[in-house]
Amino acid sequence: MTTTSRGTTTTETTTITSREIRLAARPVGEPTPGNFALATTGVPEPGEGEILVRNTWMSVDPYMRGRMDEGHSYIPPFELGAPLEGAAIGEVIASRAASVPVGATVSHFLGWREYAVLDAGAATVVDTSLAPPEAYLGPLGTTGLSAYVALTRTAPVRPGDVVFVSAAAGAVGSVAGQLARKLGASRVIGSAGGPLKTGKLIDAFGFDAAVDHRRGRLAEQLDRAAPDGIDVYLDSVAGDHLEAAIGAMRADGRIALVGAISTYNATEPVPGPVNLFDAAAKEVTLRGMVISRHLDLFPEWIAKAAPWLADGTLRTETTVVEGIERAPDAFLGVMRGANTGKMLVRLGETR
Repeated sequence: MTTTSRGTTTTETTTITSREIRLAARPVGEPTPGNFALATTGVPEPGEGEILVRNTWMSVDPYMRGRMDEGHSYIPPFELGAPLEGAAIGEVIASRAASVPVGATVSHFLGWREYAVLDAGAATVVDTSLAPPEAYLGPLGTTGLSAYVALTRTAPVRPGDVVFVSAAAGAVGSVAGQLARKLGASRVIGSAGGPLKTGKLIDAFGFDAAVDHRRGRLAEQLDRAAPDGIDVYLDSVAGDHLEAAIGAMRADGRIALVGAISTYNATEPVPGPVNLFDAAAKEVTLRGMVISRHLDLFPEWIAKAAPWLADGTLRTETTVVEGIERAPDAFLGVMRGANTGKMLVRLGETR
């Protein structure tokens, strides 16, 4: 190790170097590879109460686009010139915390880098006997939890409901469609882009019907799929999807506002649905959801979902990109709908 001085503080550094992805410039509109920079840095020794983690998997998610912009939101923006952040899984290779031993597999929030030093209290030891480590970034992570919160707390599914899920071939949507059925929905409809994904909704994820948003006339497609209307809508898209869902809603319907990916790259204000008053006339509930405010449901969700994964009654897919250097490509891909299921980056051998 080496020792460096920063003012009056002395920092010991390991012989390990770590590559990381930094925010090089704030995007205007759709991000490009030029908004990211790959850098190499030394890794400090963990201090008292800290752990050193070799990251093996990291997540890229649509909400990260909002953090690339300046301004106040429900989560602070990324800093220019600093590594990005996000959910990651890794192995503890050094520990100065009795609660997290060397060799443990942990989830934490310092992704976008090959190694991370963090307070042990900011990491969660995961049980790899229940599921593979990467599952804790997908169905057993905030992805699966988002579907569970949306359909049990934000817009609860009742027995016999007709449920519509947008971005249904994605990480949250593919879980949500199956969960809606387990909660008693009589019919589950999903939206996806292109015939391959819409076919997968029915063949792999058990949806009753699928609409292809690339074919246009979404409201007409939804009307054919749900001629008697819908009761619950999980919105990850906004725009025409939200407008079509409001039009199809039955009285006392419920809408979970989970995301708005169609608006994330907008450079001007995005108009809302033209039929918003219909929601008032039908007494529809539109409720937002920020997953960080519902983490109390994590143990409950994992207790339900882990056995479903084990017995195959919860089916998931993962789109994997290899190497930290390709993490920006993975993020740009998920923003363009290139993934089926969860988009993950598998981190290669580190130095």
